[in-house]
Amino acid sequence: MKLIIATIKPFKLEEVREAVTAMGVRGMMVTEIKGFGSQSGHTEIYRGAEYAVNFVPKVKLEIVVPDSMADQLVSTIATTAKTDKIGDGKIFILDVEGAVRVRTGETNDDAL
Repeated sequence: MKLIIATIKPFKLEEVREAVTAMGVRGMMVTEIKGFGSQSGHTEIYRGAEYAVNFVPKVKLEIVVPDSMADQLVSTIATTAKTDKIGDGKIFILDVEGAVRVRTGETNDDAL
């Protein structure tokens, strides 16, 4: 199994959710986060004063899928979340040693 962690722009969340559920993903965890990368924040003007926004709002998706779906999932997220502008996000792929569905006790791929 693989854990796919993707950070994307918040306005792309619904489009990405629709795309990954259409490919058969049955669940995901979503967290609102703030961070920076090469974008390094930006400046804004509020009531006439300029100030730096060092952390940019993002959405973090965490999805666990069988190994056979991982490459397709990464490709789908990357294609759907892309805007061709700085700050589109990152995708990380990690190995998962095991999973347990709490309600039924099913394990690993069956728990997904």
